[in-house]
Amino acid sequence: MHAVELFIQDLAVIMLIAGVVTVVFNRFKQPVVLGYIVAGVIIGPHTPPFNLIQDDKTVHILSELGVIFLLFSLGLEFSLKKLAKVGATAVVAAVAEIMLMIWIGYEIGIYFGWKTMDAVFLGAMLAVSSTTIIVKALNELGMKNEKFAQIIFGILIVEDILAIGMIALLSGIATSGSVDSGEVVNTVGKLLLFMVVSLVVGILIVPRLLNYVARFKSNEMLLVTVLGILFGFCLLVMKLEYSVALGAFLVGAVMAESRQIHRIERIIESIRDMFSAIFFVAIGLLFDPNVLAKYWLPITVITFAVVFGKLFSCGIGTFLAGHGGRTPMRVGMGLAQIGEFSFIIAALGVSLKVTSDFLYPIVVAVSAVTALLTPYLIKAADPLSAKAVELVPKKISGIFGMYASWLESLQPQGEKAEISKIIRRILLQVLVNIALVVAIFLCGAFFVDGIGGWLSAWIGDEQVRKAVIWGGALVLSLPFLIATYRKLQALSMLLAEVGVKPEFAGAYTSGVRRVISEVIPVMSILGIMLLIFVLSASILPPLNLLAFVLLGAAGLLWLLWSKLVKLHSRLQIALFETLDEKPEDSH
Repeated sequence: MHAVELFIQDLAVIMLIAGVVTVVFNRFKQPVVLGYIVAGVIIGPHTPPFNLIQDDKTVHILSELGVIFLLFSLGLEFSLKKLAKVGATAVVAAVAEIMLMIWIGYEIGIYFGWKTMDAVFLGAMLAVSSTTIIVKALNELGMKNEKFAQIIFGILIVEDILAIGMIALLSGIATSGSVDSGEVVNTVGKLLLFMVVSLVVGILIVPRLLNYVARFKSNEMLLVTVLGILFGFCLLVMKLEYSVALGAFLVGAVMAESRQIHRIERIIESIRDMFSAIFFVAIGLLFDPNVLAKYWLPITVITFAVVFGKLFSCGIGTFLAGHGGRTPMRVGMGLAQIGEFSFIIAALGVSLKVTSDFLYPIVVAVSAVTALLTPYLIKAADPLSAKAVELVPKKISGIFGMYASWLESLQPQGEKAEISKIIRRILLQVLVNIALVVAIFLCGAFFVDGIGGWLSAWIGDEQVRKAVIWGGALVLSLPFLIATYRKLQALSMLLAEVGVKPEFAGAYTSGVRRVISEVIPVMSILGIMLLIFVLSASILPPLNLLAFVLLGAAGLLWLLWSKLVKLHSRLQIALFETLDEKPEDSH
């Protein structure tokens, strides 16, 4: 049979069976995602009498596209403004949940005598809850706008970010076969740097490009542009040896800041639904029902671990962040399942050939059971929390109340709150500028072969080529270095004003303040330059050429200081304008 005919046959089988099964699931008010997985089981090779899929490789490629569109859609729902609003609650609860669930999953794997890599991947699979299933359950129960639901959405945002990091980290661990603390720090550092730079540069460029294309009032042009940016960035991410899921999520997060976000969501929805359906059907294809009978005990244990582990970790995290009453129980119950990211991590283990064959269907089974339980757990949260209040002794309840009051007393008030806000904003801007500077020099080191090969035709001496590349990186970094110095100067002046009081310093008050305001910026810039020297060691020219480059850069600073300040100011204004823009109506 011709390859095209085989492809059409497989696609027809997938869509027809998935359509029928999902209609049945929707009729019985069950998650559509489970319908797709069941459809995959029905047409899969483990379900007799026929194997209805002829070309597994084609289905795998299509499912990879499903991962891209699924993560892209999650990125479109992500927003830096939303992340700023969720506050400490989401961060504390998400970190507590992921750390505890990774440990629980690992210990379960070791207990059952599985390979270390199986245990590591199992922990990662159990760490992240399912956005799709939670949103659907809250919508059906009419609870989407309640306080605990907003906390859940905030936790899901932080989970998504941490899950992307886990995927990148697991890829490195699977490749090396071991967990090296130095390598972990290096991987996480590079990942954070890449994410920060991608978001900042992307927000400066992509929304403006989309706004320009949107002027033509053509959905076709906008769709093609969006897909071009999506696949182009995913290709870049793959070239840098990161997960394609990372690229899809980041480019979605960048487009989430565009005024055209509602229109993009509308035109991409059908494509996303199609390829996401194929992704979940592909999961079902790998599911062997015989595993349920053989591994019923691990499935049962893992299911209980997911429900009670997430209830405990998310509930405790929410309480520690200052929420009492029914909220911790509701949050914990709402997040007590696994879903999309678990499948992506499981697929990663299979593709890298580092996990055992039985692990994938076990996780699918656990996901199915916990997804079915989710609506009932959310509804059971209120009566269970009421029962828990009755059982807790009054002394313990009093301690909980004192803890909440203590947390509230720690919040800065009035002038202190404003000063704290200003300090946080300055530190964030400094960190972003440093990240951009480091990224410029790392890019110079990364592309040194390509640039050096091109320059070799003009500059024969290798050391001179290094000086040109390093000097070019320094010139590109000047606006951000100047901005960093100015921000640190403002911060040190503020700290000197607040920290050095006349009643303690007396006649030396102004002198001490002046010293602090001048020393901190200079020492910080020297520290940043030292970091640059270390990170760009591979392209660092010899001392005589380095001194020449630094003198040239100092001359440029003296001549172009005001212009470089204005350049950075325009970039900063453009960034904040994009973040402050309100989305256009999709109609």
